[in-house]
Order: sequence, then structure tokens, then C-alpha cells
Amino acid sequence: MQTPKSRALFQRAMNVMPYGVNSNYRYFSDEDTLVFSDAKGGYVYDPDGNAFLDYRLGWGPVIVGHADEYINDYVKAALDRGQVYAATHEYEVRVAERIIDLCPGVEMVRLTNTGSEATLHSLRLARGYTGRDIILKFEGSYHGAHDYVLWSTANAKLEEVGERAHPRASKGSIGIPDIMKELLIPCPWNAPDILEDILSRHGDKIAAIIMEPMLGNGNAIMPLPGFLESVRAQCDKYGIVLIFDEVKVGFRIAPGGAREYFGVIPDISCYAKAMGNGYPIAAVAGHEKIMMHFGPGKVFQGGTYAGNVVSTAAADATLALIQKGDVHRQLEKTGNMLMNGFREILSRQGIIHHVHGASALFGISFSESAPRDWRELLTDCSFDVYESVITYMMEQGILREPFALEPFYLCAAHSEVDASRTLQAFEDGLKKVLSGAYTRQGILPVDADF
Repeated sequence: MQTPKSRALFQRAMNVMPYGVNSNYRYFSDEDTLVFSDAKGGYVYDPDGNAFLDYRLGWGPVIVGHADEYINDYVKAALDRGQVYAATHEYEVRVAERIIDLCPGVEMVRLTNTGSEATLHSLRLARGYTGRDIILKFEGSYHGAHDYVLWSTANAKLEEVGERAHPRASKGSIGIPDIMKELLIPCPWNAPDILEDILSRHGDKIAAIIMEPMLGNGNAIMPLPGFLESVRAQCDKYGIVLIFDEVKVGFRIAPGGAREYFGVIPDISCYAKAMGNGYPIAAVAGHEKIMMHFGPGKVFQGGTYAGNVVSTAAADATLALIQKGDVHRQLEKTGNMLMNGFREILSRQGIIHHVHGASALFGISFSESAPRDWRELLTDCSFDVYESVITYMMEQGILREPFALEPFYLCAAHSEVDASRTLQAFEDGLKKVLSGAYTRQGILPVDADF
């Protein structure tokens, strides 16, 4: 995937950064690690000028489009007013007001910089509010890079996680102390019976259940009807704080995120990614009675760059565009065209499949029955053909994450013309792979190669 200038730049990167990247998931191999120099609208460009229609979108932050002129001009104007005050200012107040206006049930907001920071602070808040220490998370979900939650993620090994009815936590990195396992209980996704059994034994010790409302790192698998409602009810029963990790889905699957889309209100939501269209910003948002435990002498939350002028100006502009409604109208139009097109092509080729998710965030599974959870993605789905087709599409200038468990991401800059081109490349690649005319294996990030 590297052309001459890309290769030269990556060699420079290898000399000064471990594996030439600043995140393990960005490294594929010395020859295939992606290198880009520019982005605009729905496209990214490599140093040799090759254009790629982008369905990675930085793993989800870009919701309006790369280098959007309105957002960037708004940020440029804000830059002339300084960058960091270590004091309250109007941009951050407006962002909090917009989040409260958009997201049902949100009453107060604290801003920070990344999704990992948001989930970390939300867990500390839940522990401070309940006086309990243990956290429950669902298998296949990624909630950030910190030690509390880097367990049983999408790249865990099945032989390490135990039986479905009796799951074990699988460590996601060396360097995490084993003792952290004592503070976490894993549970299969879409399994209310197993969750109820776990809570019957441990519910009064659990501070929080943290969950993605849909599996963002699990091919965008949706919750079964009633699942989110059952989790909400169980949290109420045992006095557990329910945290929606909306880092991927917030402001993406609906203007009000998962709260609006699913109609279930958690105690806390963690937002990031799409709220800033690529600028680094995140938020912890929720009920006032819980959020007010952030404060002097209570739960600590801080950060030098939390609520900085650049990021809050970007979020103010992005959320203003989302509030107008045009962003999601375009996402729905293009996303539905793609989802229906993939279904039609696969049906015509006689491939049993399932397309699941929302119009701005969806995945495809090749399996007899629709996968319910991360375990079934690994045991019941075939990835070889799909990941080869993805690699073919990348060579044709259609870029999506090579790892099949990652979904398609859309932005408002994607057009129906882009969707048609994507569907044609997908169909061409599928035919070539099925006929044996194209045999290159899929490209996988090292940390995703289970």
C-alpha cells in the first residue's frame, strides 16, 4: 500500500518512532502501513498524490468531512483569542449547552481531550458516587487504552476467555498488572440471562456497567430487542451506574447519539470523536446528582488541555452543524444506499450475509445467522473472502479499515456518486476473489491478528 514517497516517509518514521506509528493499531507491516499527507471532504491523499475515498475517517471522528471550511475558519478565528486559559470561557460553555440540548437526559457536562480520558473519568466518578470498586464490561468492546478496561477486547483470544456462561477476563496488553483483573468482570454481549446471573452474585459490589450501545469494534452488531432496557433495569435494581461509551456512536448514529437512537437513558455517556470532526475533544455527561460528585474534595477530574479553545471551538462549530439537521440527512441517504447495495450484491452472488448497524456506522458479516456477540463473530463468521475484497478495494482507491471487525464510517461529504463507485468496486472485487482471479490476503494490523 506504500508508493515511493510514502515508503520514504515511513522509513524516516521507523527511525524515530517504534514501528513508525503513534498507535499500535496503525501498524500493518513495513510495506503496508498507511501513510497520508492530505485530506479533504470524503478523501485522503498519500504523499504521491494518490486519492482514497475514505471510510476509515480516522476511526470515526470525521462526521462532516475532512478539513471542513466552516469548522476550520471558526477555529482559526478562535486561535486569535489564545489557546489555553486554565479558566472557564465561552466556547466550552456553548459546547456543554449544545450537548445538553442534543442528548436526552444529559443535565451536566465535563470536557476532556480523548475517549480514553472520558471513560477513565467516568469510571472514577461511578466509583466515587457508589463507594464500590468493581466494573463490569462486555466482551469485544474497547473502552480506551487504560488498565481498567483493556481486557476482553476484540483482539482477545477465544481460548483465554472461558466458557460463554462463565467468562474470564483476557488481558489486552503486557504491562497491565494482573491485580487489575480483580476489579473487572466480563460478560458476553446480548446475553441478559448471563448478566442477570452475574449480578445476582456480584451486583451489590459493582460500581458501574460500562458498555457500547452497539459494538463499534465488533462489526457494529446491534443490541437485541430489549437488551439495553434489561441492562438499564438491572442497574436500577442493584444501584449500579450505567455508562454508555458513546465515543464512536455519539453524534454519529443520531444527533443525540445512542440515547436518541435507542431511547434508553444511561446515567453517564462518554463522548468524543464525532463531536469535534477530528479535533481532539471528549466529554463525560450525565445526571446532575452524579456529575456533581466531580469537585473539590470529591472525585478528581482535571487536565491542562481540557476545554482548550481550539478543541471547544471545533466542537461548537461541529455540533452547530449537526443541530441544523443537514449532516444526518446526508449520512442517512448515503449510508442506506451503501447498506442496501451491499445486501443486493451479496444476495446476487449467493452469499449468506448480514449487514448490521446504523447508516453512518455499519458492518458486514458472512455467516449463516446474524452474529449476536463478539464470540459468534469469531466462531461463526468467515473473514477471508471479505478481507481480501477489502484489500482489493483499497488498491482501487476505496479505503476502509482492513480488519473486518471494524465498521464502515461515513461523513456528510460522502455523496451518492461516491457510494456508487464503492459498490462497483465491492462487486468487482467480490467476483475476482470468488473466481480466484484475485488472491491477495487481507491486510491486518498486528494487534488485530488473532
